[in-house]
Amino acid sequence: MAYPVNEIFYSLQGEGRFTGTPAVFVRFAGCNRRCEFCDTDFSASTPMSADEIVAEVEKYPARHVVFTGGEPTLSLDSELCGMLKDRGHYLQIETNGSNPVPREIDWVTCSPKARPWGIDRVDELKVVYTGQDVEAIADAFANAPETGLHPSDMRLQPCSGKNVEETVNYILQHPRWSLSLQTHKLLDLR
Repeated sequence: MAYPVNEIFYSLQGEGRFTGTPAVFVRFAGCNRRCEFCDTDFSASTPMSADEIVAEVEKYPARHVVFTGGEPTLSLDSELCGMLKDRGHYLQIETNGSNPVPREIDWVTCSPKARPWGIDRVDELKVVYTGQDVEAIADAFANAPETGLHPSDMRLQPCSGKNVEETVNYILQHPRWSLSLQTHKLLDLR
């Protein structure tokens, strides 16, 4: 099988629970959502086999791998995840929540954009705040028995840094949320 890979690179995780963690990012092309605030060009891709992806990931010293996109669940499968797990990698996915994730994934960061949600597990909920009713989103995930989501795992992120004050004020009024910043952008990291 050929996976549509947009890019593979090494950097620090810039968002969420693992902020500051050295990680290899595997960005897949393609997405099933069209978010107006998306800051990623995921249209271009290079077809790569699982062996080629693993070989590229293994060039870097970090054991933490982040699958992102686009929407990685459109391409990612147990074959590739299993190969990386067999080599001792910790696997994280950043998904829009539209599909289930492979069972080999260690940490699921869900940034839901639109229903329907088909995700079967969430470890961290990260909502890009644009003034929408985030409490309804949080309640939908917190009350779903399959997610097991805890309040400490709920993060609100300003939309492209444009509404930081509004986001901070919201969090101060709703303390079940914590702030997630795109520190890679603040530090000018890839």
